Amino acid sequence: MPRVLVLGAGELGLPILHSLSNLASTSPILSRPTITLLVRPSTFSSPSPSKSRELAHLRDLGVSFLAADIATSHAIELASHFKHFDIIVSCTGFAGGPGTQLKLARAACEAGVAHYYPWQFGVDYDIIGPDAANGIFREQCEVRLLLRGQEKTKWTIVSTGMFTSFLLEAFFGVVEGLETAGAGGEVVVTALGGWENKVTVTTPEDIGRVVSSLVLADQRTGVVFTAGDTVSYGRLADLVEAKIGKKVRREVWSLDFLRAELETDPENQIKKYRCLFAEGKGVSWERASTVNEELNIKTTDVQGFLSSNASAA
Repeated sequence: MPRVLVLGAGELGLPILHSLSNLASTSPILSRPTITLLVRPSTFSSPSPSKSRELAHLRDLGVSFLAADIATSHAIELASHFKHFDIIVSCTGFAGGPGTQLKLARAACEAGVAHYYPWQFGVDYDIIGPDAANGIFREQCEVRLLLRGQEKTKWTIVSTGMFTSFLLEAFFGVVEGLETAGAGGEVVVTALGGWENKVTVTTPEDIGRVVSSLVLADQRTGVVFTAGDTVSYGRLADLVEAKIGKKVRREVWSLDFLRAELETDPENQIKKYRCLFAEGKGVSWERASTVNEELNIKTTDVQGFLSSNASAA
């Protein structure tokens, strides 16, 4: 009966918890995995109404709770909690600030956790390297070095590309005006680096299904890849036009332009992301080579996401 601990219940953590719970419920009772969510103590002591409803819903799904604060705890303290679990899935994102991902990886290894899934749900950091875009993913590369440098804890890294919704967020700058297209507003699609550059995207819901299958059934180790879709910016513009029923204005931000923009604001995370994706290295892979294709897990492509997203009209 594997004991699974999930760290974080945000945009990705919740879909993973749902999928783990659904898959666990199909196991025989005596061997059914236990699913636990690590929650900050303050969440229990003074939860907001929405958080109270969320915790009640998770409790109904059979999820248990462990009170601990990742931000204020040292690795050795976290290890004292982690040692009671066989599998840990980190869904904390980058909100914890610099050093959090390394601290969690160290704690998992120190605790002797059998299998660790770090927060690496993104691009291919092996190809990108620690110095790209002003070192935006240096810590992610260091986590990989740490895990590869030990043998006690097995690990699986799930490279998912960008969250599909992020690609369409106006603040990212690739697709702007989609929310007002139905009222006659102009929609602008901007290619990062060039129209042939590609980007891989996956929805959190699809990631949840893949991760739950890996955790509770497949259990492979190493680096694996998922993809809901891999599209060029030119193809993305075509899909947006098909969705809104009219032409979009097409622009290109060259890599030189984006690097100059970053030089004027070197700590701007969005500008770092734009440079990274404009470089076009380690940010896309073919869907045919992914673990979701191998495991026959259906995923949502960009066209399907646009069709089902009410705000993209």
